[in-house]
Amino acid sequence: MATTTTAAMPTKEIAKKLKKLCEKGEFETAQRELFANDAVSIEPSASEDFEKETHGLKGILEKGKKWQNMVTESHAMEVSDPIVAGNSFALTMRMDVTMKKRGRMDMTELCIYHVKDGKIVSEQFLM
Repeated sequence: MATTTTAAMPTKEIAKKLKKLCEKGEFETAQRELFANDAVSIEPSASEDFEKETHGLKGILEKGKKWQNMVTESHAMEVSDPIVAGNSFALTMRMDVTMKKRGRMDMTELCIYHVKDGKIVSEQFLM
């Protein structure tokens, strides 16, 4: 009887799936399905709303919920095709949102991801 093993999802497939889920605004689903439990999320800088670094999937999910609670309306979401190099990929995300405290904002971030053993182990946002 042959033994079957489940191969880790390749970086290119993770990148495609992340793009698809983010375009639909399904950030929590993307994090739960694609991120490692010990993943790290790195913001451009610390702010009153977010730390510079968030460690662990639980913290990343909490950060995502906090972001969603800050947004009153989402007007547009655009995600570029990913550029993949080895175990890393990058894409841009443009969000046009109305924030509770800041009003309407149109922002674009460069998002860089690193993959290990078929899971995203780090994400970094640059503006």
